[in-house]
Amino acid sequence: MTITITINGERRESREGLTVAELIADLELPPEHVAVELNRALLKRALFTKTRLQEGDALELVTLVGGG
Repeated sequence: MTITITINGERRESREGLTVAELIADLELPPEHVAVELNRALLKRALFTKTRLQEGDALELVTLVGGG
């Protein structure tokens, strides 16, 4: 079964029961360099593996980029 979530303003279909950590892996983002806001609240990294996405959730994913 699928759910609809919003990532950085874009609506997407996702599988039901997906955790934030699994979403980050599916998007091929380095988890140690990603900040996640879930429904307008900053999500602590320790909760990425415990937080399951639900229908209608809105996420903002920000990756840190190094350089000089």
